[in-house]
Amino acid sequence: MAAVCQALHRRVSSLACRLHSTYVRKMRYLNQLKEDDSLCRQAQTSGTFYLFHNLSPFLQKVGKKYLVPQLSAAETRQVLEKLQEAEQWMEKSVLIGCSDEHRPRFALDLGALDKSVIESELQGSFTDLRKALFVVDGKDSPLLASAQSLLWWHDSHQYCSKTGQPTEKNPAGSKRVCHASGVTYYPQVSPVVITLVSDGSRCLLARQPSFPPGMFTALSGFCDMGENVEEAVRREVAEEVGLEVESLRYSASQHWPFPSSSLMIACHAMVRAMAEISVDTLELEEARWFGLEEIVEGLKREPSSSKQDDGSFLPWFPPKQAIAHQLIREWLQQQTAQTA
Repeated sequence: MAAVCQALHRRVSSLACRLHSTYVRKMRYLNQLKEDDSLCRQAQTSGTFYLFHNLSPFLQKVGKKYLVPQLSAAETRQVLEKLQEAEQWMEKSVLIGCSDEHRPRFALDLGALDKSVIESELQGSFTDLRKALFVVDGKDSPLLASAQSLLWWHDSHQYCSKTGQPTEKNPAGSKRVCHASGVTYYPQVSPVVITLVSDGSRCLLARQPSFPPGMFTALSGFCDMGENVEEAVRREVAEEVGLEVESLRYSASQHWPFPSSSLMIACHAMVRAMAEISVDTLELEEARWFGLEEIVEGLKREPSSSKQDDGSFLPWFPPKQAIAHQLIREWLQQQTAQTA
């Protein structure tokens, strides 16, 4: 038996090493593409491309499913050649990853070209990213989000903040350089804390005026300069709902492309039992406590079924792709375990 266990352990360890090596090789290859301009240009001839138009990704609907097509370099050139723009536009692509087989993936925004021609040629449509993220397969959502964020960053950083002169991107799109000042700009993300507050038996959810009718979610806000995560959570909760956090714990993180490439840092926070909310109406339209049964019902409810006969809306929560959904699920699981 001992010999069998040792042999099994060796096989598992060997597989883990191979998987680890695959990941390491992949990351190092991507880094090479970012640092070696000629290698990246060569990769553009064999890579696959995700197309965007004014930051909206191109999707194809097959039956009830929405697919995110990956076009080969040849297919992308064929579309661009119909618009007589092939060489100029291929250079505008940005590197967004690669397959395990080291086939590079690029994103390309064709916002200045005729959208209808491209959609007709490829039999699909450019779709607003907010919708796209929730209709495509879960594995495609993060890639679309990171691609759109990188494309947006390049579009909004075309000039040097020091000299006002044009900046130039490298082939991979991992940086922009102002040759007049020598300043190099790198894409950045904005840290945002998103916090599910609980008093032990209830959790607190809120909504802003801009939210769809009936949608409630966890509190969130950007980290201020010099703050750590704990300080940002305590400040946001105090500002928005007038409560003092007694303890908090980290849950997970998620990149989110709105409003401009954010890193969502998800936490659970505890406040004293039966604490009264004092809503900052400049930030929020409404904030209130939800009990266990309300959370269960809200997670089941679809936005389309939340409207009542009198015109009011029953609460519903962000879909499963959003990290707020994960926080609410975690709270529900904890409450269920405690009452079991």
